[in-house]
Amino acid sequence: MVHPVAEANEKSPFGSLSPDEFYAKHSVSHSSEYITNSRGLNLFTQWWAPLQGEKIGVICVVHGYTGESSWTVQLTSIHFAKAGFIVCAIDHQGHGFSDALDGHVAHIPDINPVIDDCISFFDSFRVKHAPGLPSFLYSESLGGAIALLITLRKKRVGEGEGEGEGESESGGFDGVVLNGAMCGISQKFMPPWPLEHLLGVAAKLIPTWRVVPTRGSIPDVSFKVEWKRKLAIASPKRHMGKPRAATALELVRICREIQGRLEEIDVPLMIVHGGDDVVCDPACVEELYTRASSKDKTLKVYPGMWHQLVGESEDDVELVFGDVLDWLKSRALGCK
Repeated sequence: MVHPVAEANEKSPFGSLSPDEFYAKHSVSHSSEYITNSRGLNLFTQWWAPLQGEKIGVICVVHGYTGESSWTVQLTSIHFAKAGFIVCAIDHQGHGFSDALDGHVAHIPDINPVIDDCISFFDSFRVKHAPGLPSFLYSESLGGAIALLITLRKKRVGEGEGEGEGESESGGFDGVVLNGAMCGISQKFMPPWPLEHLLGVAAKLIPTWRVVPTRGSIPDVSFKVEWKRKLAIASPKRHMGKPRAATALELVRICREIQGRLEEIDVPLMIVHGGDDVVCDPACVEELYTRASSKDKTLKVYPGMWHQLVGESEDDVELVFGDVLDWLKSRALGCK
């Protein structure tokens, strides 16, 4: 099944079609709504469902830093919906169409409220739209770290180590797909010394200061195919500025937390990663695969591919997402 990105162009994920025409062509429905979180932020959510055939599961999508649930991520969601899954997604605070914390776009000084938002929406969506169906997390980049922290949070609550906040009758997930997961930031993309070691001071004194240089913009080093790179940049909601000090420090902290808890991860895992990823270090997902306690775990590192696997050539996109769909469908059908 061909990934819908093949029909996009450098200006629009829908090519020459309108969004409604695109959904109709692929036989999927689309809906969206805003929800208000406990911090008073309006967060954008959306979902897609197959118009034909049996619904075999639900996939909750977690996008990455500076990303959104629309644009290229939406094309992957449509791809999953065509295969029989109900797919839902949320824009994190300061991303896409969601409100920004204190008006600061792409600012996440603390990942825990974002995890709360995801759990709250995904749980309520599954109860309302997909009760009883096998459920999975699909994540990209920073979304991979968030997805792992979601499963760890649910595991802890399920074991009675918390008061049950954030947990619902729908329980945990039947599997997690990590695409280019941020389990460690590549040294090729880290800010140069000595700024890396001064992040704590900058984050404390001036947390919203865009002082953190990186070695190249994210789209430039993520999307290998040039027209797909232009498509990523064309999104009106993509943030192209430098990370703020507190956000950069939090990204580093998240990686350290996950690396210290790898043995706690026991959810079924499908890990796909570009071998030439210079944003999120492939060595870190290889360590995740080795140390995770999951009895069902698969690792595929694709030689020569970059951070955004949807940004590769058409043949390579079909290879990667064919592997992902095969894994998801076999687990979904095996849960019934």
